[in-house]
This record gives sequence, structure tokens and C-alpha cells, in this order.
Amino acid sequence: MAGKYPRDDDAALWKQIAGTVKPLKSRPVSAPPAKPTGSAKLVADSPVKTSARSAKLSPPAEKYVPDVPLAVGSASGLDKRTSLRLRRGQMRIEGRLDLHGMTQVEAHGNLSDFLLFSAAAGRRCVLVITGKGLRDGAGVLRSEFPRWLNEASLRPMILGFATAQPKDGGGGAFYVYLRKGYTP
Repeated sequence: MAGKYPRDDDAALWKQIAGTVKPLKSRPVSAPPAKPTGSAKLVADSPVKTSARSAKLSPPAEKYVPDVPLAVGSASGLDKRTSLRLRRGQMRIEGRLDLHGMTQVEAHGNLSDFLLFSAAAGRRCVLVITGKGLRDGAGVLRSEFPRWLNEASLRPMILGFATAQPKDGGGGAFYVYLRKGYTP
């Protein structure tokens, strides 16, 4: 190219072509999410302020939301060896939360805060002490614990949980194994 600017004949050709262009019909802003593979759903994060450049370069962040509900001892998100080590109490405990003496509302709030903080801090295995309860081992906090872990706000960060070994509290405590690299 000899010059920086287009020649007169290039400019005339561009004007001719640009005059024939019609705008596209308006489309919905958000496209439907991609079909998940396996037994999980992908849920888009809430909108986050980003620069125009980064918004063009990367798709919106998505969270992994498993379909399989958690149950005591079943760790569908873990391999067999890690699941066995969790149930045997052979994982290094990186945080503890004692819910003794709390009401359901207090315990639920403290559990949510503790797990969110632990996940953000990069912890993997934490111990949550619920107590066994006063009525035949059917304590309120102990019975509500699995339901709380399966709530939409907590489930994406949890791979599995199991009843603790006697040295860590036995039937009144649980090991919770958190997803690596989870950011709330």
C-alpha cells in the first residue's frame, strides 16, 4: 500500500456496498445455556462489572451445580480413594465449626458463613460439630445438616461429607470435603 488512506475508487466501492447492508433483526440478549453433560447443570453467575474488552474475550462465568443430592457417606463428587479416606477420617482437617448451643437459624447462618469462608480460603476438608442431640441421637441440628448442605447456595462447593470418626466427634460431627478452587 502506498498510502495510509484508501484510494478514491476503494472509498466509492465501500460506500456502494455499505449502502446495501440492512441491520439484523433484534434478538434476545441472553442465549439459552448449553446442554450439560453428565449429571450436572451449569448455572450462570450473577452479572459482574467487567470492562468491555474482557466481556468480549471471555464468556460469562458458570458454576457447577450437581444434580445428585448429597447424603451422609455418599460422595458422588469424589473418587473411591478420596471418599474412603474421608469416611475413615484420614484427611487433614483444615477448619472446625462447633454448632453446639445454637438455634437452627444461628447454626444455619454460621454454617453458611464458615463454608463460604473455608472455600474462599482454599480449604478442602473441614469438621462441623452438630452434636448428637438430646432425643435418641435425633438432634435438630444433626438432622437438618444434610438438608443445609444440599441448598443451592452451598451445594456447588461441596463434593461430599461423612460422619466423623470417634476421635473427631463420632456421630455428632461431620467431615465436609470442599471443591478445589471454588470461588463463591
